Amino acid sequence: MTTPRVPAWLRLLRPHQWAKNLLVLLPAVAAHMAWSADLGLRLALGFVALSLVASTLYVVNDIVDLPHDRAHPVKRFRPLAAGEMSRSAAVALAAVLGVLAVAAALPLSGDFAAVLACYAVLSAGYSFLLKRKPILDAITLASLSTIRVVAGAVLAPAPLSRWFIAFAVFFFLSLALVKRYVEVGERPAEGGGPLGRGYVREDLPVLADLGISSAAVATLVYCLYITGPDVTRLYVRPDLLWVGLPILLYWQARVWLLTVRGDMHADPVVYALTDRVSYLLFGGFILVTLLAA
Repeated sequence: MTTPRVPAWLRLLRPHQWAKNLLVLLPAVAAHMAWSADLGLRLALGFVALSLVASTLYVVNDIVDLPHDRAHPVKRFRPLAAGEMSRSAAVALAAVLGVLAVAAALPLSGDFAAVLACYAVLSAGYSFLLKRKPILDAITLASLSTIRVVAGAVLAPAPLSRWFIAFAVFFFLSLALVKRYVEVGERPAEGGGPLGRGYVREDLPVLADLGISSAAVATLVYCLYITGPDVTRLYVRPDLLWVGLPILLYWQARVWLLTVRGDMHADPVVYALTDRVSYLLFGGFILVTLLAA
């Protein structure tokens, strides 16, 4: 029995990437908000709106990158690059997704619409320009992930501490640099960096150093937060949060170890979604926070 092939248009949306938009839940969870049907509906609509905007821009990105993707050893199998879908059909799909994203965002607040617009503009800037600027591209990816967290804080609404923002920026910067390290490493030594990018293979040690340093700073921010006065307002047993420190350290160190060894997926988030160890560590971290609350 053959497995049904996923339609080209659906693969073009990259629905597996929607998992990143679950970041909208974090502010409400971190603030220990009481869950209600209204809160759940707002967060669900926000998740849908962000996912539709993200898919719109994935389609646009594939249209813009079509010549490069056709020459890429992995991306040449994407629907547009493989000729499974025409450019005009992809343009029409992007337009429909954009309209649906606006429809999902309409019942929500004006503040969320502003955050969503910032996300869309920055994503478009990444697709057309910023992804070709070394280091700035990784900072942009980290900013996009952080904007998802800000969107969740606006939707809840929930307070978002400076510690949370600082942690998110450095944590996601480390993951963005993992993504770039893998892409640069996939190119043959004589071929320079990824097509359409500004990196070369000689940049690999710099990317690793910056990524590992960012992970270390994110961990330091976590430590500073759990030793600060703000933590006592949310946690009855804040000292238990120290148990989360080795979990955070191990996961980030393991990601970079696998990356340098060449065993990491091009997208560390996608890798984590298929990695049993990541699920165990994530579950352990959640358990620690619940026990501390």
